[in-house]
Amino acid sequence: MEPLCIVSLRRAVVLVMTGKATVLETDGRVLHSEHVAVPLPVVLCLTRYVHVPVRRPVPPTRRTVLQRDDHRCAYCGGGADTVDHVNPRSRGGRHEWTNVVAACVRCNHRKADRMLHEIGWELPFVPRAPRWSVAFGTTSVRSEPLWSAYVVA
Repeated sequence: MEPLCIVSLRRAVVLVMTGKATVLETDGRVLHSEHVAVPLPVVLCLTRYVHVPVRRPVPPTRRTVLQRDDHRCAYCGGGADTVDHVNPRSRGGRHEWTNVVAACVRCNHRKADRMLHEIGWELPFVPRAPRWSVAFGTTSVRSEPLWSAYVVA
């Protein structure tokens, strides 16, 4: 079993009612209709195998970089709202996971178009590509704790 996607509550209930999925996790609440009571589904398991095509790697967009770095500036540790290239693009740096970090506006402006060793800064971590997909990032696991057993962060 592997996570496929996040669906709305309405879609989850339809999948359960039509027999296409079974409820693995529930939060204890129950949805009632006139004739049926269904446990509120939090995690579902499809009853039939679904072929999943090979997933493409997640691109390093502003949203995904901020998500990977937990919205923390790589230089000062404060709140981040921009993305910075460790090796500036004007100096041959590429737009890839190993060269992009989250940064606050102040640090991004102070670093400008320079290399870290030129201004005496060091990164507290080595930037890497995340192991999660966009649909199952660390924020989705935080928003629904019951998912943590099924989603690898």
